[in-house]
Amino acid sequence: MIKTVKFGGSSVSSGSAFEKAGKIIKSDPSRVAVIVSAPGKRFSGDTKITDLLYVLRAHIKYNAPYGDIIGEIEKRFEEIKEYCGLKFDLKSEFSRFRAELGGKISTDYIVSRGEYFCARLMAEYLGYTFVDAADCVFFDYSGKVDTEKTYKSIAEKAEENRKIVIGGFYGSDPDGKIKTFSRGGSDITGSLVAAAIGADAYENWTDVSGILSANPKIVKDPRPIEKVTFAELRELSYMGAEVLHEDAVFPVRDKNIPLYIKNTNDPLAEGTLVMETFNEDDADRKTHFVTGISGKKNFSVITFMKAGMSENYGFMKDVLGVFAEMNVKVELVSSSIDTFSVTVAETSLKEKFHELITRIEEKASPDSVKTESEVSLIAVVGRKLAYNVGIAGKIFTSLGENGINIKMLEQGADELSIIIGVKDADCAKAINVLYRLI
Repeated sequence: MIKTVKFGGSSVSSGSAFEKAGKIIKSDPSRVAVIVSAPGKRFSGDTKITDLLYVLRAHIKYNAPYGDIIGEIEKRFEEIKEYCGLKFDLKSEFSRFRAELGGKISTDYIVSRGEYFCARLMAEYLGYTFVDAADCVFFDYSGKVDTEKTYKSIAEKAEENRKIVIGGFYGSDPDGKIKTFSRGGSDITGSLVAAAIGADAYENWTDVSGILSANPKIVKDPRPIEKVTFAELRELSYMGAEVLHEDAVFPVRDKNIPLYIKNTNDPLAEGTLVMETFNEDDADRKTHFVTGISGKKNFSVITFMKAGMSENYGFMKDVLGVFAEMNVKVELVSSSIDTFSVTVAETSLKEKFHELITRIEEKASPDSVKTESEVSLIAVVGRKLAYNVGIAGKIFTSLGENGINIKMLEQGADELSIIIGVKDADCAKAINVLYRLI
């Protein structure tokens, strides 16, 4: 049995948290590959190291003094070092870092140092070998991970050193320069490492006991999810659930490696098990037919009307082609005989809206265009939806009885999720109403 374990920012935020994470790793000899994020918040109102590094970059860019900021960052790591009785020469490392800040240095390099320093300290604490992610996680020129090269390098380093610690969130591009994932990308690093070494399990340690069936900021005491499929997790993550980076499932899913979401502050808690499929009997299918509910606000729905659209095969293609040309991401498409609606994030539209509509009118000549903003998309997700009839009817009835107007309702072809559109003002209320259906 070999395991890859990843600890998020809250799990390494301070000396005491660092020690707690270290004890969890040491308690199980099979935890041979460790990935760490940069230290997160220690308390409400605190600042994550990565956020401080972004502030540092901004000060450098605008020629503002930054001595206090880098001093605060170094102090955070010194606190961890002293609490854990480590000997790593942080002063020399930060002196080198300060010298680098005076030259041409990229944002990616600066913000990756949180994971780098954290991994150096964790490697010493555990007695494991530090492996720089820049030497084993590789991106191609398109910005995507070169999985073949990455897997080969990680596997070689794991075989050479047996037990390793890698900083998450970053790697290197074909020119050898540091490149980062999007925020939360340490989850992806952990998944890549698990796949590369052929781990029997990937444990993702955070500050909650697994994935909750709804956002606890919206629903009071939502139940934890014991088991969830990779497909369900993708749906929930994409629609706003924040436990795991939405792209982190691919490497372990491809290798069929079980993923466990665990709580650093409650290591004996069951957590959530994520797998490709589960063997479930008929009785199990009838309980909790909804796995979870998540939602996002701030979408716009643009509806195009064209008489005879169902017979005009190129109309929808032409309209969607303009969205693609202008790099406006389409989240959802729904259609009827003479109309179809496109749902996009309002941030995606920004200042492109008027040009977008003008170009569509020139290319496709719709009879009319109607736009509605401040729309939320709520995903009701569950692998058991296919075994329960009348779910859409229950949703309509429950929301209607609570005075919530449904703007749209779509069910995926795989019967894994139902997407409901409501006004932003009704989002929280709708999620609570739908949660009661679970």
